Amino acid sequence: MQSGWVEIFFLAMLAGFIGLRLYHVLGRRTGPDKPVSDRLRPVGTDVAPAAGRPQREPEAPIVIDLPADIAPEVRPGLEAIARADGGFSPERFLAGAQGAYAMVLESFWKGEADSLRELVSDEMLANFRAAIEMRRESGETLDNRLLQVDNSRIVSAAMNGTMAEITVLFDAEIVSVTRDAEGRVIAGDPASTVQTHDLWTFSRHTASPDPAWILVATDEEA
Repeated sequence: MQSGWVEIFFLAMLAGFIGLRLYHVLGRRTGPDKPVSDRLRPVGTDVAPAAGRPQREPEAPIVIDLPADIAPEVRPGLEAIARADGGFSPERFLAGAQGAYAMVLESFWKGEADSLRELVSDEMLANFRAAIEMRRESGETLDNRLLQVDNSRIVSAAMNGTMAEITVLFDAEIVSVTRDAEGRVIAGDPASTVQTHDLWTFSRHTASPDPAWILVATDEEA
């Protein structure tokens, strides 16, 4: 799996949850360039094709079913991804992303870095390993539980060359508890829940036969 192409800067482990999230900033990229308008051609004027040159067929519009809560500015990015990947479905993607969200959190909380290998990029795996090792050296364990994902929605989408990138906002409820080496609670409350609002960015090489999307960045909604 190609995963070394994304530049991710490891900023800090969120102190409030002691290892629950890693903050990263994925370099902002602009979307596909807008075509420059032909200012010399009056609106509604057709230009005849040159003699002997076949007329180019107009590009067929991409029609995909989008979730009702998709913002208008996200639609062009999803349509670009659909052009590059004829099998792309926002609904299937969201279902898979939500499953990956749960698996990544559970593996990280349990300190099972090897389980993350096929789910995250190389850079993310290294960051997760470092956080898990830091926790192990301090003798602390996470007794966290994901109770439910209240909502998941696509908030941005773009094609960067042949790489598709989609960011999903997950609104979830968790129980966040940190215990010391003796099992005593040193952070959190086993009887209370925490509302989380996570922004996770997934990526896929659309020219690859591998259909899997991988996690390349995590952040928290401001």
